Amino acid sequence: MKYLLALAARSAWNRKLTLGLTLMSIALSVALLLGVERVRQDAQESFAQSVSGTDLVVGARTSPVQLMLYAVFHIGEATNNIHWKTYQDLAAQPAVAWSIPISLGDSHHGFPVLGTTPDYFEHFHYGEAQPLAFTQGQPFAGLFDAVLGAEAAEHLGYKLGDRITLSHGMGDIGLAEHADKPFTVVGILARTGTPVDRTVHVSLEAIEAIHLDWQGGAKIPGITIPAEYAGKFNLTPREVTAVLVGLKSRAAVFRMQRYVNDYSMEPLLAVLPGVALDQLWQVVGVAERALLAVSGMVVAVGLCGLIAVILASLNERRRELAILRSVGARPRDVFLLLSAEGLFITLCGTLLGMILLTASSAMLAPFIQSHYGLLIEPKFISADELGLLGIVMGVSLLASLAPGYGAYRLSLADGLTPRI
Repeated sequence: MKYLLALAARSAWNRKLTLGLTLMSIALSVALLLGVERVRQDAQESFAQSVSGTDLVVGARTSPVQLMLYAVFHIGEATNNIHWKTYQDLAAQPAVAWSIPISLGDSHHGFPVLGTTPDYFEHFHYGEAQPLAFTQGQPFAGLFDAVLGAEAAEHLGYKLGDRITLSHGMGDIGLAEHADKPFTVVGILARTGTPVDRTVHVSLEAIEAIHLDWQGGAKIPGITIPAEYAGKFNLTPREVTAVLVGLKSRAAVFRMQRYVNDYSMEPLLAVLPGVALDQLWQVVGVAERALLAVSGMVVAVGLCGLIAVILASLNERRRELAILRSVGARPRDVFLLLSAEGLFITLCGTLLGMILLTASSAMLAPFIQSHYGLLIEPKFISADELGLLGIVMGVSLLASLAPGYGAYRLSLADGLTPRI
């Protein structure tokens, strides 16, 4: 058997170009499969960590998924707002360490506008409890100051000191502008890979100021309050859209949730962000499963290419196989030899694909995190990836039986008979 393997190795070396291309195809296929699985896992973790360190998200009574969509992802609209007095009662609870009121409903060229307080930049965290950071500028301090997320600033080409105007309502077309009260860009946040990147941040008082001469969603005819006089009015918010709550102790989370859900002054809902985000992922996770299926088909195509190359070479290798039979190789030996050849090439391609993926992950991880906010942790292999590789090797073993069986059927007389 040792001599058979030595002869097979020499035979493979004579076909090194063809087999090398096949091996590289399998390596790239495996790297793609594992890469998609790794990105899927990291994207799910990043999605689940869109908000970190927040114990409860409180809003008007609705479904938990809808509350997370508008409060965290700034998608859609709230069924109702929360009265300011309700927010004050909530913030005054002994178990509450901090609270961040947020107000939504306006936009800027399709990017959502978030009204909040300076505490937002101190207490809002994402990922592994990472705080918000500024690449330029600082948090808003003046009434008409604005802080932009990284994607909003990059897409619109804004820099510090630029003047912007907000639009009433969500969207990008046909919206009335608050053109008489422009804002100044005073800060640009570092990229986070969360909805923060697409958000324009202003103060709650600014949201009230731009709506002083508005009523019922439209500007009051004949009344205009210039920006320089807006600060003379009482700009305490009457309502907010939602509240992010941090507790002094995680042990109090269910007691606080029950307090909010049973609040008698108005119907409220408090959700645990992690639980609601897991539910939301079940809705949007279809795409990542589709990507995994596509990468699996790519691997299947690579294995089919391997089998096609080995089968195509069988006719050329008839004399070689016949010589092996003539020196004592049994049909079973030839069968095992051809099957092992396909399995060995797949194994080498798999190892090469793992090395390629690990190297590319290490090199591209900083770029991906800085440009897309997705943290890719360079690692050699995980338990889930081992399962995928086991499936690949199992399928390869089954597929390699085809050329082995083809070689098994070649007879000594057929191999030695000259063909005209």
